[in-house]
Order: sequence, then structure tokens, then C-alpha cells
Amino acid sequence: MSTSLQALPNQDGGVSDLAVRRAQAPAPCKQVKLLTLVIVESDGRVLLGMKKRGFGEGYYNGFGGKVEDGETIEEAAIRELEEEAGITAQQLIKRGVLTFHFDDKPCPWEVHVFHVAHFTGEPHETDEMSPIWFSYMDIPFEKMWKDDQIWYPHFLEGMFFQGEFYFQDTHELVSHSLKIVQCL
Repeated sequence: MSTSLQALPNQDGGVSDLAVRRAQAPAPCKQVKLLTLVIVESDGRVLLGMKKRGFGEGYYNGFGGKVEDGETIEEAAIRELEEEAGITAQQLIKRGVLTFHFDDKPCPWEVHVFHVAHFTGEPHETDEMSPIWFSYMDIPFEKMWKDDQIWYPHFLEGMFFQGEFYFQDTHELVSHSLKIVQCL
């Protein structure tokens, strides 16, 4: 299954050629910023955190962040989950790799998306996130990043995926591609 690159309508229902070109413009740097995203599922529920500060403030999201020097992607995912939700993953399963292009950020972001079904500890609020359990039917997509509506259903179905998302002015999704893959 594959979704081709799509330009999304603006508030007036049209798509500005300038908006699409701007969002798809090559980044001036050669490196990508490596990040992690961990989504915890348990008993038919998903654990999301309300971001309290920094990039993404005010959005519900999984738990994750930047891969630090000397750290593997998996080590970063485990560390970020502990720091942001106070729980320790027992097993990580990589489900996706998403690349984000922001017209107002110099480098693309490569986000490695992990599934966690088993963990130790009890989720609790931290300086950065306020964790809340949601049933699948109550996932607050209207209070999440716009790309989540596109790839999240595939994640919940246990699929593996790769995608690219282009944002204008940080929050406006102007185009994307998504591909379901057999493995990562």
C-alpha cells in the first residue's frame, strides 16, 4: 500500500503552488536530525502525553526526542520514555520511520517510531509531559500533529511503514507520502 505525494488544501480549499514548493524545498543541510517516538499500548488503550513545553507544546503525542551523541536510536527511545513518562520499556518494536520537512527548520527530521506493549513502572507527569490513557476510539487526533491521522491507524493495526511529511509554518501539513512495508 502506498500513498503518493499529496498537496493538502489550505483554509480556502485551494493549495498554493508556493506553499507546496516552499515546504518541499531541499533542506540546506546534508544531515538529518535523528529522533525517536515511542507509543505505548496496553489493554486496548494508548498512552499519550500532553506536551507541556518546547516543540509541540499543547499537542498530545507519544514519548520521544533527540538521539544524543554516543547513543543508539533504541537507547534514546528507552531514555526518552523514562524521562517523559516515568516508565521503562521491556521491549521495543520499530514500526515506522517518518521523515519530516519543515520550511522553518534547517534540516529534515528522521523519526523512528516504536511500539511498546510491556513496561515497568507507573506512568506519571513529568516536567515535559502529562501522560493520559486513551481508548482507540477516543484518540484525540484533533489535538495531535496533522500527520498522526495518516500513519497512526496503520501503527494501531500492527503495520510497518515509512513516510515523508512536509509542513509549512511548522503546523500546516501541505503534502505527504506514506508506504506500508514488510519490515524495517
